[in-house]
Amino acid sequence: MSSDQIPGYTYGSDEVPDAPISMDEFERLQQTVLFDEDDEEYLQLAGDVLKDQIDDVLDVWYGFVADHDFLVYYFTDGEGNPDEEYLDRVRERFGQWIRDTCDTPYDEDWLNYQFEIGRRHTREKKNEVDDAEAVEHIDMRYLVAFIYPITATIREFLADSDHSEAEVDAMYHAWFKSIVLQVTLWTYPYVPEENW
Repeated sequence: MSSDQIPGYTYGSDEVPDAPISMDEFERLQQTVLFDEDDEEYLQLAGDVLKDQIDDVLDVWYGFVADHDFLVYYFTDGEGNPDEEYLDRVRERFGQWIRDTCDTPYDEDWLNYQFEIGRRHTREKKNEVDDAEAVEHIDMRYLVAFIYPITATIREFLADSDHSEAEVDAMYHAWFKSIVLQVTLWTYPYVPEENW
């Protein structure tokens, strides 16, 4: 499925508001997580490695969520009934998110969309693009805590290639930095602006 056929995927469109921070501020965040041009190159390499494994990656991640009722809760009506259509639509975007994570350099469209992703986890916009009737808000603590499983589980997929251990390590650390960077941006709608 091409990205323009993914339900609710609006990356680069006029529907996505401008980011509330400047590119200069974003570059300072990149510097804070030690993200540089080498990481951009290794993420592109990771994208080549992962492109044919995306469904397998998503199976692992969805399996992790399915094993924890308190995480599945955010895809339910609040009474334990999962919204299967919503789960499927989110899965399509999650796969594209892997591609977008590896598609560097990160420009203004990419930055704008990170804030859109953040809003879509909160009462401000969750469920809106899918017209879903799921729980209206994902608690920020789980967003932040998810950094580890999303990072730790990617290594075996990166290692499933002909690349050296050093290259796998570099791809893994580039991925880790990017995930920390993205989740930091996603927290913006959760806190008062003066505290962010």
